[in-house]
Amino acid sequence: MEPMYYIGLDVHKKKISYCVKDVSGRIHLEGAVAATRTDLDLWMKALPQPWTAAMEATIFTGWIYDYLLPHAAALKVAHPLMLRAIAAAKKKNDRIDASKIADCLRCDFLPECYMASTEIRERRRTLRYRNLLVRQAVQLKNKIAVLLMEAGVSYNKQKLHKVGYFRELLKTHPDINDSLRFLLQLCRETLVRLQKIESALIRSLERDRLLAERVDRLMTIPAVGPITALTWALEVGDVKRFSSIKKAISYCGLCSAEKSSADVIKRSPLSKQRNKHLQCTLIEAAKLAPRNSPGLALIYDQERRKGNANRATLAVARKLVAYLVAIDRSQKDFLVIGEQNRTAA
Repeated sequence: MEPMYYIGLDVHKKKISYCVKDVSGRIHLEGAVAATRTDLDLWMKALPQPWTAAMEATIFTGWIYDYLLPHAAALKVAHPLMLRAIAAAKKKNDRIDASKIADCLRCDFLPECYMASTEIRERRRTLRYRNLLVRQAVQLKNKIAVLLMEAGVSYNKQKLHKVGYFRELLKTHPDINDSLRFLLQLCRETLVRLQKIESALIRSLERDRLLAERVDRLMTIPAVGPITALTWALEVGDVKRFSSIKKAISYCGLCSAEKSSADVIKRSPLSKQRNKHLQCTLIEAAKLAPRNSPGLALIYDQERRKGNANRATLAVARKLVAYLVAIDRSQKDFLVIGEQNRTAA
């Protein structure tokens, strides 16, 4: 068997520091290469074969991972929060970081994180861009209200963003001058444009052949709509990577962190180590879920009687995660068991 070479990569925007070691830990090559495809091609030609590499998860990792994967015996991505040895080091620079990543890979101590397929990551980028548009649309709605309040214009809050009411308000209200009218119209036109783009992006994802069947299946769950289903499918990727529902709940940020020492267990607020996109979507879905599902309404009421509405919402969100994992694993539609069948069982 040919000896394997282990490469640690410290990835940045403009350059990539690397360290090539053999199984004994002896350094064969180290240095830096520009973060471009052309320079990476020249760099790979000079590498000893075969080689396996590891890098820390950053915003730049995706395209580098896709470009190096066909040429490597194996390629891994490390969880940045788990690389404590690098973060806590007294002396830290790119060369040392690359060397430590290579050592973690060589000794099989690398805290590997899940890397979704290229197809899933591309569609996930589209969904996250849609989320950006939604946030901007909310900012514009707030700005319209602020402009009216600054000028002392009274308005109906529930109808403000209705097309007919907004147009009538601009035409008839005496306190809206030309300068204010121009800004309000500009905000409204931008808002309409953002909403049209957002709707087009969602339709394109719903019709995508890679996602359509999976999303339709997830939407059979009560209170799960297209946004929740798309977010789950694209943020989770392969649901089989979760060995239990508890791990899926933890990934979604729906449980608190635990610190245990000497038989004393302390629970902190919701952990910040989570997928924030999934957490936000699931909590929003859980707020509306009791209206659409008697089973989820029962869970909410049981927790609500204990005196905390936020905990009740989290309980519903955790139940939604259990449903999503079960449907995704079984690849079968969600079925609501009737009272007669439940009694017979």
